[in-house]
Amino acid sequence: MLDTNLKTQLQAYLGKLQRPIRLIASLDASAGAAEMKELLQEVAGLSDLVSFDESGTDARKPSFVIARDGESTGVRFAAIPLGHEFTSLVLALLWTGGHPPKVEAAVIDQIKGLEGDFNFEMYMSLSCHNCPDVVQALTLMSILNPAVKATVIDGGLYQAEVEERQILAVPMVFLNGELFGSGRMLLEEIVAKLDVKSDEREAAKLNAKDPYDVLIVGGGPAGAAAAVYAARKGIRVGVAAERFGGQTNDTMAIENYISVLETDGPKFAAALEAQVRHYDVDIMNLQRADKIIPAKEAGGLVQVQMANGAVLHSRSVILSTGARWRNVNVPGEAEYKNKGVAYCPHCDGPLFKGKDVAVIGGGNSGVEAAIDLAGIVKHVTLVEFADALKADAVLVSKLKSLPNVTINVNAQTTEITGAGGKVNGMSFKDRVSGEVKHVALEGVFVQIGLVPNTEWLKGTVDLSRYGEIEIDAKGHTNVPGVFAAGDCTTVPYKQIVIAAGDGSKAALSAFDYLIRQPVVAARAEEAVAA
Repeated sequence: MLDTNLKTQLQAYLGKLQRPIRLIASLDASAGAAEMKELLQEVAGLSDLVSFDESGTDARKPSFVIARDGESTGVRFAAIPLGHEFTSLVLALLWTGGHPPKVEAAVIDQIKGLEGDFNFEMYMSLSCHNCPDVVQALTLMSILNPAVKATVIDGGLYQAEVEERQILAVPMVFLNGELFGSGRMLLEEIVAKLDVKSDEREAAKLNAKDPYDVLIVGGGPAGAAAAVYAARKGIRVGVAAERFGGQTNDTMAIENYISVLETDGPKFAAALEAQVRHYDVDIMNLQRADKIIPAKEAGGLVQVQMANGAVLHSRSVILSTGARWRNVNVPGEAEYKNKGVAYCPHCDGPLFKGKDVAVIGGGNSGVEAAIDLAGIVKHVTLVEFADALKADAVLVSKLKSLPNVTINVNAQTTEITGAGGKVNGMSFKDRVSGEVKHVALEGVFVQIGLVPNTEWLKGTVDLSRYGEIEIDAKGHTNVPGVFAAGDCTTVPYKQIVIAAGDGSKAALSAFDYLIRQPVVAARAEEAVAA
């Protein structure tokens, strides 16, 4: 099952185990059970500290537990964790075997201090690039705190269970039988939801921070580039971000970032954060900004008020809050979100295997989604408002060659319908004839572009009619000391490489602004002299 190269790598990792562990399988006569047994036997054969047995009695079969020697409980995989989840398997083995996780000590203490009874069930798909973060978070929590139990379930392996619980998007997490959350969640985010006093403590920590020379709001490619360029000037830099990496976390393949032939979004986001952490940058993750107060109104320093009540102060601010998927805003979209309405074909596509789905949007994202889904589902109906598909010609040609795709242009989506709590179809109007058509289907993937995350800036920073921050060629906004970069601005072409370049430019502009301020100028001279 594992090729020679993968076995060699895994054997090297297992050499880091500090104590024996058991792989306890609960198996049946299914093909999945045979495949799982083969995998576990191969893993056990790579280390004397790993043993395998079939003594498990769990109701979910096939499944297996990774447990410390002498114990029978631990993180459970109702899955064959290959694909995107192979790393999750490796980490679960190492952490159970005593290898320390690369997590801040404060977060580990917070996990160990959780009180209650937490039984997590997490549904994922092996092709989902957002799922490993959630899998690994719950895995670590279950290893660190005996009050936390975690079961990782592959929706493709447990189709009947997925149908019964009406799971139409992954990752999806249940806690003690109730829906806990869906979509990508970081470890700190999950812990914060369980620790009710975490917001208070976090706000107190932020309020105690000294003023920054440059405070960057947003941690995507623009924010990361701004942080690196600003930090290299030897000044005090902070980054407050809802999630570091921004929307790249939701991108499957990145093949057009110069010098990087090919990577995926989560890897790219991790690389961004690693480079920023290489410098003396204060990263404040899982932080959402609510309001900005210009320096002239705030007594000399720009103030950024956070959602948890904290206030950060800085001599200059770079806004790089990025954008999010645009909603189609028709009846049924909000009601059936994650119940058939989806935004990530790579994550959720496998849940619709053999079913009829629709894609709304004829740009590159929409056409790529339709091509991807066509290899999984029974049939794809693509709906585009304009009179022609806007995607690259090579993608359009590929799409038209597929036998299980129907293309509708000049089509205005009017409603997403459902019954029994999930999608059962969609309606669209032919913009030429006026005829309204209804298509029976079980999933709708919305791929119609982006909307900037700038609502919190209204009334303070000038915005375009599309909600983008208006900037000049150097990234200046209309507010002195406040700059902006990336997909949240009026700069055309929302691309990673352009956002990174604009972030660098905004940082240089911010430094140029700062060196004309007496305090920062003196500090810069001291840094040069040192």
